[in-house]
Amino acid sequence: MVKVMATGTFDLLHMGHIYYLREAKKLGDTLVVVVATDSTVRKLKHDPITPQEIRVNLIKELKMVDEAYLGYEDDMYTIVEEIKPDIIALGFDQIHNDATIKNELKKRKLNVKVVRLSKYEGGSDLEGTRRIIQKVIAAHEFQKKMQRIEGEP
Repeated sequence: MVKVMATGTFDLLHMGHIYYLREAKKLGDTLVVVVATDSTVRKLKHDPITPQEIRVNLIKELKMVDEAYLGYEDDMYTIVEEIKPDIIALGFDQIHNDATIKNELKKRKLNVKVVRLSKYEGGSDLEGTRRIIQKVIAAHEFQKKMQRIEGEP
């Protein structure tokens, strides 16, 4: 049995996330997903819109996911030591440096293959969390502008 580990924020779940998890699942028999904590998301990206508990529960509900866990705050390799995956699947745009991960895994005597997956090319403007946020903000600003024009409070 080949165990694959995928990691991410998964804030505002979208088709890019689904593609990433589907592709990760194809690499093995079991897909274990580690969801970043709220504080990790704040450090690396933005204030999370969806709380960590909801994000991990959403991921658990996806049919390609066999197990899902909340990550740790300080040492991202602690959960790798606990899960003991055969493969770590990285999304095409994840900030992690493949060589750095491989070196740290080797230092910790963890024999884990690291695979960088390809980009999702779905053709939608809603393929990324930042794009979704931008679209919501633009819609809100348009609505406010229309209210001013139409004289609504």
